[in-house]
Order: sequence, then structure tokens, then C-alpha cells
Amino acid sequence: QVQLVESGGGLVQPGGSLRLSCAASGYIFSPNTMGWYRQAPGKQRELVATRTSGGTTTYADSMKGRFTISRDNVKNTVYLQMNSLTPEDTAVYFCNYHRAVGSVHDYWGQGTQVTVSS
Repeated sequence: QVQLVESGGGLVQPGGSLRLSCAASGYIFSPNTMGWYRQAPGKQRELVATRTSGGTTTYADSMKGRFTISRDNVKNTVYLQMNSLTPEDTAVYFCNYHRAVGSVHDYWGQGTQVTVSS
């Protein structure tokens, strides 16, 4: 079992920045992938960014150049630095832990609300 605890969400003005944090605990094994997904009202959950324990990153096209994902493998913590935020970024952001070796292990955080508004 893996537990994911998120923090850093809130209200921000357009053009502003936020940094989300997600601390993982429990049975953490490598290799694995941790990342961020988001879900806006009435929409499906979508990829924001992921980063493997080996350092490989993936970004959704709309986030490239604005969002940066990083990991501290010692602390088992993943971060998402979000810059140049727009109202379209308003969503619930979820932290994810994924590992598929013999069987699939997929865990999600509780989600944290990010609202971009004037």
C-alpha cells in the first residue's frame, strides 16, 4: 500500500504561480513513476506531467514550458511548479504513483484544488 499526501493548492490570479507537493509513504519500490494529473469540472482526468525514479519526464503539450516536475527520491516526494497559470488550468490536481512489475500498482492522492481566477 502507498499513501500520497498532497499540499500546495489554492487560489491564484492569472499569470501567477503555485507549487504542489506530494509525499509518498508505504511500500515504495523502484522503478516507479510518479506524477500529476488533473480533472476539471465535466471533463476527464488528464495527464499533467510524470517523472520516473530514473529521471525521465513526460509533459502534456499545454504544460510544456510552464510546468516543471521534480522528484526527491530520498524523501519520496514529487513536486509540480506551475507558472503562467491561466483559468484553463483550474482543476483538481491528483498525485499518482504507478508501478507495473508482475502486477499493476496504481495509487492516487486525495486531490488538491487549484483555482485560477481574478
